Amino acid sequence: MFSEKYLHMKITFHGAARTVTGSKHLITTESGLKVLLDCGLFQGMGSETDELNRHFGFDPSKIDYLILSHAHIDHSGLIPKLVREGFKGEIFCTPATKDLCELMLMDSGSIQESDVEYINKKRKRKNLPPFEPIYTSDDAAKSLKFFKEIEYHTWKKINDEVAFYFTDSGHVLGSAAVSLVINENGKETKLFFSADIGRPGDQILRKPEVFPQADYILCESTYGDRLHEPILNAEQHLLKTVVDTCVVNKGKLIIPAFSLDRTQELIYALDRMESEGKLPPIKVFLDSPLSVKTTKIVEDHIECYNTDLRDYMTKGDHRPFYFNNLHFITDVEESKALNKLKEPCIIISASGMAEAGRVKHHIKNSLESSNNTIVLVGYCTPGSLGGRLASGAEMVRIFGEEYAVNARIEIIDSYSANADYEEMIGYLNCQDPEKVKKIYLVHGDYSAMVAFTDRLVTAGFKNIYIPKKGEEVNL
Repeated sequence: MFSEKYLHMKITFHGAARTVTGSKHLITTESGLKVLLDCGLFQGMGSETDELNRHFGFDPSKIDYLILSHAHIDHSGLIPKLVREGFKGEIFCTPATKDLCELMLMDSGSIQESDVEYINKKRKRKNLPPFEPIYTSDDAAKSLKFFKEIEYHTWKKINDEVAFYFTDSGHVLGSAAVSLVINENGKETKLFFSADIGRPGDQILRKPEVFPQADYILCESTYGDRLHEPILNAEQHLLKTVVDTCVVNKGKLIIPAFSLDRTQELIYALDRMESEGKLPPIKVFLDSPLSVKTTKIVEDHIECYNTDLRDYMTKGDHRPFYFNNLHFITDVEESKALNKLKEPCIIISASGMAEAGRVKHHIKNSLESSNNTIVLVGYCTPGSLGGRLASGAEMVRIFGEEYAVNARIEIIDSYSANADYEEMIGYLNCQDPEKVKKIYLVHGDYSAMVAFTDRLVTAGFKNIYIPKKGEEVNL
């Protein structure tokens, strides 16, 4: 299959290059073997998002293997399109990632279909030709047969040339960093792909694991320019916001949250507050069919939990993602009814950047009242609704109409699943900087990458490079 010969192994950066979404990095060996690391969807990039997602920059039918780090859509979301356009290789991932992708890719396919249906109604009125969805739920279903489960700490030999090994990155359920060993003409190259690096103090998952010494590192840099507040402070911040909004102001607290990890961490925090008698007796609504289903998958993978959570479950006979006054909402009409609800409540809903889904409706209906609060608990691209709210916008456009931002906007970024710069440096401490030939920074805004470069140099790493989208580098 891989007949083309090259003078050097090379990597081409097709996504998450000077941006935080669309993770796709293509390794091509001297013999022509093509291994893709992640196949993610671009998100929250305004009018150019659709165009970016329609063109890979490579021929999917020529890709031999895909190694998937985790299930987040900005890392997995273009897999159905990859298969639709001719990919026939194997997709390697952890068991939990496979379970989550079965759910999340089908959901993503449905979103592509519904978004295009909405757009095409407008285009028809203007006598414009219809758009095709990037892919469909049928495409997502077909892609699932290519997934192959690989456990952590198990070397997988792809062929005589390439082998890889998963370590737990502690980012989300089933997330993995990838260590590759590539043998070419008697020369061994060790390449490490961090994907998204998790937090050592994550309330649910194990902390990120050490990884084998590497020659070259592809390292994320999302928070290369900032530090998170301690998680204890974040929970105190959340509880104070709940009391101020729901008890004092009798308002609604709206929390846009990614369906995977962020939602479960919030529910677990509220569960502990409830069990300790700190949470006021108000209703908490998890309003997202995807988040409800994802929470069930998280509950099924106890092997990924840290010891503190296991102890919490054992000692108190707790189910950490269920508590009094927590209500799961899947029905559309029940979701709409929340917007008419007059009593104080907490609504947790996807998407995390507030760019799509039910949470956008909840924000629209809550934004103009000063009694209400919107809490942002993770990274939002600047162009997303969440990003505009975080930047202090006084007016925002939602569904084509302008709304005044009168509600309080609170930012609690300690619930982020991505490590800050000190945590990322700590993660890389298992490496001897003298043996690392080069670090390529990916998955971050350019300003964060520049700031992180300085910190890596201070930590002893010498050769840091920030590739552009589409750039090809020789190893």
